[in-house]
Amino acid sequence: MTRISLCRTPAVAVAVAVLLTLAACGSSAVGASPSANGGQYNSTNSGAETATDAVSPASVPDGDWTRFDYNAQRSGVGPARTGITRANLHTLRRRTVNIDGTVDSSAIQLHGVRVKGGRRDVTLVTTTYGRTLAIDPRSGKGLWQFTPKDIGSFVGGAQITTATPVADPDRRFVYTASPDGSIHKLSLATGQSRWATRVTFDATHEKIASALNISGRWVVATTGGYIGDAPPYQGHVVLIDRRSGHLAHVWNSLCSHRIHLVHPPSSCPASDSAIWGRSGAVVEPGSGRILVATGNAPFNGASDWGDTAVELGPTLDPLRHWTPRNQQQLNQNDTDLGSTSPAVLPGGLAVQGGKEGILSLLRLNRLPRMTGSGGHRLGGELQNIDAPGRALVFTAPAVWQHAKRTYLFVATGGGTWAYVLKRARLHVVWKSGTPGTSPVVAGGLLYVYDPSGHMDILSPTTGHQLASLPAAGGHWNSPIVVGGRIILPVGDANSHATSGQLFIYHLPGR
Repeated sequence: MTRISLCRTPAVAVAVAVLLTLAACGSSAVGASPSANGGQYNSTNSGAETATDAVSPASVPDGDWTRFDYNAQRSGVGPARTGITRANLHTLRRRTVNIDGTVDSSAIQLHGVRVKGGRRDVTLVTTTYGRTLAIDPRSGKGLWQFTPKDIGSFVGGAQITTATPVADPDRRFVYTASPDGSIHKLSLATGQSRWATRVTFDATHEKIASALNISGRWVVATTGGYIGDAPPYQGHVVLIDRRSGHLAHVWNSLCSHRIHLVHPPSSCPASDSAIWGRSGAVVEPGSGRILVATGNAPFNGASDWGDTAVELGPTLDPLRHWTPRNQQQLNQNDTDLGSTSPAVLPGGLAVQGGKEGILSLLRLNRLPRMTGSGGHRLGGELQNIDAPGRALVFTAPAVWQHAKRTYLFVATGGGTWAYVLKRARLHVVWKSGTPGTSPVVAGGLLYVYDPSGHMDILSPTTGHQLASLPAAGGHWNSPIVVGGRIILPVGDANSHATSGQLFIYHLPGR
């Protein structure tokens, strides 16, 4: 699609009848220089507001986006109303916030919470070196910053995290990850730590890459490995008591008969099986069962579960698995199944992608059990269908129900495609050549970040591009859309940068 830059003036703003690509046309400083405490950040607003752009801030619905992909099941579908519509896309402005680190994940946002003695909206992000920043999205100003005590031992190096934080349901705390292998409970009001719990005995080999989640009383975290798959490590899932920080339950994807963290990791004869997809642990609605997918490693159907999608009970008791018939080939060719997590579909179905560029449709209650002879069974999918461009899937799909249809949106380096579920089969209904990270749907619009440097907004039913907002390059970053704002971190964790940017595209007055 042709991109059209539009430097808007009052005269042309009135005349815009089609939604065009937006470009920054100037800026005015509204922030201050970053302080050592993280109290302030540089912030600029792009574009001058005009009378014709007026949107009443009171008419914009407020809301929360408390975790990666909006909810525990990782549907990628946010609020039904965000204030941003097809009709007012051309009024969006970009606020650029310069921060002390790179956020190679997504932000979260809470509305009207008490922070620093007052009630306000707050955006939270965690950088690759474990700094968690609380930012006022209206101004771009920093409210507080939490910095791991041992950050000096890994800042600037390859030991990182790309985990999105998760807010406590009571809206008073937030849970974050740091590269030292710890999960932290932070006060939302002050950023002070209430507890820290280690989820690995070797943080130099086991990485917290995936987004954190919450299921009932538990914080849910997963671990994987670093680029190059340097052994020894084992992917695992942990449940941490939200109140006390007690590490209550563990499921290891290798040496799974061991129900505690493997210590040391070298004491397990098998290595790898990373759980590193963007969604990490997916919680099935209603049952509280947990779905994860693992990367390359041995598979024996008893204690080793490499390249397998796994269903666990609410306290991590092993239930069912789906292991592709070509698991051994996937392992040998570094074609991780676990480059993405399972996506939950209605009717007891799920879809699993991977580096092979194939989406497999599964019926969960018909998958083989992980105990007895069932553990050794391979295959059992309902359908295999190409992912966009038959490209590697590193992203989380979005599952949207609309007009009695279930849509599955998947973005890869090969494009963004929409599928419709009909009679336990997926059918492609439109294709876009625009590549993307994990897509989200909010307010009836589809948002796809193209990591080459654009934030694209599409019609979810047709794939028609409605707008393309200027951004910057990135990696796994993905947007959230709530309260009249699109919030997008940019940058690549693999650059090991100690500075970065957060873009806030907002309606006037937001």
